[in-house]
Amino acid sequence: NIISTMVYLAPVPTFIRIFKKKSTEDFQSLPYLMALFSSMLWLYYAMLKKDTILLVTINSFGCIVETTYIAIYIVYAARESRVSTIKLLISMNMGLFSLILLLAHFLVSGSVRVKVLGWLCVAFSVCVFAAPLNILKQVIRTKSVEFMPFTLSFFLTLSAVMWFAYGLLLKDLCIALPNILGFILGLLQMLLYGIYRNAQKVEEKKKLPGQNLKSIVILGAVGAPEVYPVDAKPDVNGGAEEHDQTEEAKEDEKTMEASQDKLQSNECAV
Repeated sequence: NIISTMVYLAPVPTFIRIFKKKSTEDFQSLPYLMALFSSMLWLYYAMLKKDTILLVTINSFGCIVETTYIAIYIVYAARESRVSTIKLLISMNMGLFSLILLLAHFLVSGSVRVKVLGWLCVAFSVCVFAAPLNILKQVIRTKSVEFMPFTLSFFLTLSAVMWFAYGLLLKDLCIALPNILGFILGLLQMLLYGIYRNAQKVEEKKKLPGQNLKSIVILGAVGAPEVYPVDAKPDVNGGAEEHDQTEEAKEDEKTMEASQDKLQSNECAV
């Protein structure tokens, strides 16, 4: 129960950050929507089955916590993310869950209802474990784990081990099976975290110049700026050469002006 509680509380630092910045940034709501849906299904399953007080208590707590997370996310999300989150909440957590309740109540009964609902819980538990994987593509592309909370992956993995053991003790495959996949997926997330957790820092260090440089921005022919790094230390010889080139340029300009004046005077004479 303690481990499962830690799973639900693992995203707290993420939502403290969201609250402070008043923005959800690149965090996604799907893992929390899936976690809420799974908690609701497991709670219904536990109420139908006897001697599952542990499932009742932890999933009741899960429903409260995940609802709080989703509410905070909706408040601080950008318009597009807010709309998509609300649509998923209505269609999945309200519409689909209500449909499952109606079908389970009217189409099946007794022990069959418990089995059907149990296997539905298995399916959606797998989705809960897989939900954080939707950000793995972004992690690999950006080589940054900033928006993949490690604590959530860690406690999901640990919880999968504990619930697997609990399912074996109860001889309930519906509880044990999804946690095998949950353990594997959790390990994968932590492995990626270990690979990329320092990648961003390495890239930043590479960007630092090895010497004191200054940049000269020169506009190209098409207006695109071209940046040329130049040593910031003064070069006496280089300065003299530059001075000579400047003097030569001035003399050329004077010669051109003189020739233009001469042409104009000739035109007037004509």
